[in-house]
Amino acid sequence: MTKFSPFALATVVVLASQNANAFTGPMPKATPFSSKSSLRMADYPSVYTDVQWTPSIKSGARDEILGPIANYCEDLYSVVRRKTRTVECGPIKFGSDHPIVRQTMATTDTADVEKSIEQIMRCADKGFDLVRITVQGKREANAAMKIREGLFQKGYDIPLCADMHFQPKVALMVADAVEKIRINPGNFADGRKDFEEKVYETEDDYVKEREYLFNAMLPLVEKCKQLNRAMRIGTNHGSLSSRVLSFYGDTPRGMVESAIEFADICRSQDYHNFVFSMKASNPLVMVQSYRLLAAEQYRLGWDYPLHLGVTEAGEGEDGRMKSAIGIGTLLADGIGDTVRVSLTEDPEFEYEPCNRLAEMATSRLAINPEAASRQKATKKYVDTRDITTFARRKGKVLEKKEEESVDASGFLSQDGSVISAVTLDMLTKENVPYLYAGLGCKTAVGMPFKDIATSDSIFLRKVPPSSDSVARTALRRLAEVSVGLIAPAEELEKDPLPNSIALMSLTDAIAKNGQLPAGAIRLAVTVNGDEEDDDIKKVKDLDPAIVLLNTAPHVSTLHASRRVFEIFKAEGIETSVIHHYEVNAEESNDLALEIGTRVGSLLTDGLGDGVMVEEVGGQNKLTLDFLRKSSFSLLQGCRMRSTKTEFVSCPSCGRTLFDLQETTAKITEATGHLPGVTVAVMGCIVNGPGEMADADFGYVGTIPGKIDLYYGKEVVRKSIPEEDAVNELVDLIKEYGMWKEKETADEEEELVAA
Repeated sequence: MTKFSPFALATVVVLASQNANAFTGPMPKATPFSSKSSLRMADYPSVYTDVQWTPSIKSGARDEILGPIANYCEDLYSVVRRKTRTVECGPIKFGSDHPIVRQTMATTDTADVEKSIEQIMRCADKGFDLVRITVQGKREANAAMKIREGLFQKGYDIPLCADMHFQPKVALMVADAVEKIRINPGNFADGRKDFEEKVYETEDDYVKEREYLFNAMLPLVEKCKQLNRAMRIGTNHGSLSSRVLSFYGDTPRGMVESAIEFADICRSQDYHNFVFSMKASNPLVMVQSYRLLAAEQYRLGWDYPLHLGVTEAGEGEDGRMKSAIGIGTLLADGIGDTVRVSLTEDPEFEYEPCNRLAEMATSRLAINPEAASRQKATKKYVDTRDITTFARRKGKVLEKKEEESVDASGFLSQDGSVISAVTLDMLTKENVPYLYAGLGCKTAVGMPFKDIATSDSIFLRKVPPSSDSVARTALRRLAEVSVGLIAPAEELEKDPLPNSIALMSLTDAIAKNGQLPAGAIRLAVTVNGDEEDDDIKKVKDLDPAIVLLNTAPHVSTLHASRRVFEIFKAEGIETSVIHHYEVNAEESNDLALEIGTRVGSLLTDGLGDGVMVEEVGGQNKLTLDFLRKSSFSLLQGCRMRSTKTEFVSCPSCGRTLFDLQETTAKITEATGHLPGVTVAVMGCIVNGPGEMADADFGYVGTIPGKIDLYYGKEVVRKSIPEEDAVNELVDLIKEYGMWKEKETADEEEELVAA
């Protein structure tokens, strides 16, 4: 059994005594040392056994002393920012009493002082509050001092953060120059090579290594405290140390425990000017990790701010979508104090999505009268979600019935469904071919057929008259290839549409007992989240094929939706639920951010079986194809349905050893047609092969002009000339049996005809 000094044991008792319901009562001070601020550094623990280490989670000591985990946010039923202390970083402040800080990372070589200054100035002019720079060694540390001085001379006081890996001594140097230091627990001190040779099966084995961590970290903590520098303890899912992986596995729990261990060292020196981050390229892992850390902070009585980010999110709409899913989900619960949107683009382009996510989060806070009104209007329910695990609710898929002339089993997908809204003008003779293309259909001699990313069903607010043979023929052909046709029941009563799905409000469906109009073969029900509990429970007896969840405008979408799913869970209602999101054309630039946040925040909890994005307002500025692709991007970002290659692409920084944007474009062009395959494109390997934890294949810069290729976390081809590397990557994918050739137009027609 591990032995601790009397000092350490005494502080554990203090911690336990301070924990009088840290979830519902006032937030206690974060440290038992707060009354000792006058003590000299020498009076703080100087050996690791004197540190007040957080009680073990594996042994059960933490649960025994502090009680089980409870809430992960301030309020489950309204949006209130998680209460935190203030962390100072030069002229800016992190924490719940301050605006959300927007930050980015420079992509220049830090040693190129002038270029770095110019780029940082552009970022500041754009609106960023902080810029992070790469510091690989002493040369970059010296350059950081010149960059800081140069910015001051030009009138820019924007704080700088040094991104540190593997170099504790260099971190000490650069602390003189910048306002903040980011350390990665996975490789700052816990990544030394001999850790890889050990298996940590017992608590004693694991704890013994803390001596090395403490000794490596202590000088930096002391210097940051002395200079009032800020620190980010930034854990990455892909770069957990071998020690942590051996003991906790590649898990959110491992990420949290790694960060807590480093925080314990900071706290032992009465240093609290730090923030946490829990980044991952998988938004689901990222969300669970942050929630778990927030919950642990409540349990421990800690109040440190959180830096939010989805690492290696990629470029374009996909990168924005994944960032919105992860960051937006947390902000929707009041979690997060600073935001970075990591895109494979120049850093200036990160500002708009970063700023927009912060604005959306602020607008939803209960301190705003309109937001508070919607949250208060949501009917009462009990939130039973378990944030320590993930389980997706699986709605029932449809089955083909012998008496039906169409195959309804294709109207929904078990991996997540996309329903597209179709208007009458899309059904004219000249527009029908574009309709098929917009729905993602293959065609042969004008006939539509489903492809991997074809809309599963369509929604018609208005039904074309039976006299319109062109429109009716187009709809019949879609139904024959298992595309569902959903239309309001009142429209179908006027002019029946064969093999359709009749949509009713829940109120009407109850009144009519689900009776279908002529021609309809299935029932769909719209739920707005404001119905009485007893009415929502009646969905079970109605047994519709689909529930469209379109929340009323006067209630909170997030909370009203959670309420519906809680009732469904309690009643055993297994109907597939499709989130119906209405978008105004004015929001087109923000569509990925909007649906990523508002729908993604539910899908990341496993709540929902698909999405329908409908443009409202009559402007028709958003194409059918754009809305469909955005919907599939949402499902893929939420790890539901894969319809194209998934790219894990780092955002570039001073360490990058090739033109990341150009290379990513080439790799996307060569391999972007492989659904179910994940390719990581990494400018360097500073965070370890684990950065590609979610990837099947990795393309990684090693030295200028040379590339290593990975299969999983194992390097399988080394030092490939950059000009040959993309072709070598294609060969590698073929070697592992995951390649398929792109189909030409002629081949598609032949396949469809067959």
